[in-house]
Amino acid sequence: MTPDQKTIIRQNWTQVAPIADRAAELFYARLFEIEPSVRPLFKSVDMAVQGAKLMDIIGVVVSSLDRLDTLLPVVESLGRRHVAYGVEDAHFDAVGAALLWTLEQGLGPTWTAEAADAWGTAYAVLSGVMRSAAQAEKLRAA
Repeated sequence: MTPDQKTIIRQNWTQVAPIADRAAELFYARLFEIEPSVRPLFKSVDMAVQGAKLMDIIGVVVSSLDRLDTLLPVVESLGRRHVAYGVEDAHFDAVGAALLWTLEQGLGPTWTAEAADAWGTAYAVLSGVMRSAAQAEKLRAA
């Protein structure tokens, strides 16, 4: 990620954070719409709590963009934990699409091609780490 991409993400996040509850609702509604197979993974989950967790972890990521060395072990751990939740590799694509869509909805006219690229790059890096950790966890458990 470039310094400009990090700046864009931080600036965008200052606009999203105040509407975090609504952003989480939008995100999960969109995720369930584009990938209905994930809905059962949340059947016994309090979605308000889950949404708060999602927004919290995105906030941690945004605040840690300049410290990826400390962030990546956390992301790897998330990837390993998501195996137990039933998350499949293909779900990561739907999550990324739902995230970018949610940001576009929440940011409105401030959502630009540069913002889409910055967030897409960040998600690709982090989801790649999570996917690798999840695959390793599945192999370990097999």
